[in-house]
Amino acid sequence: MKPTLIIGIALIVLGGAVLGYEQYSYTTKEQVFQIGTITATAEKTHTVLLPPLLGWLLVGGGVLVLAIAALNKKN
Repeated sequence: MKPTLIIGIALIVLGGAVLGYEQYSYTTKEQVFQIGTITATAEKTHTVLLPPLLGWLLVGGGVLVLAIAALNKKN
């Protein structure tokens, strides 16, 4: 497979994933306090919002890359 074809398909798949999942979350552990050898930690959840415009731009970019690859194949 040509690299442009792989990149185009990857952009479309990634754009679809962004459109399907509007946000993702991850958890970090933070140390609350420490007294001698005793420590207390807390888990904190962070949420990252993904705008739908980002997904549409990725899908459009993938389609554009595939169209350019198809045009270059004809020439």
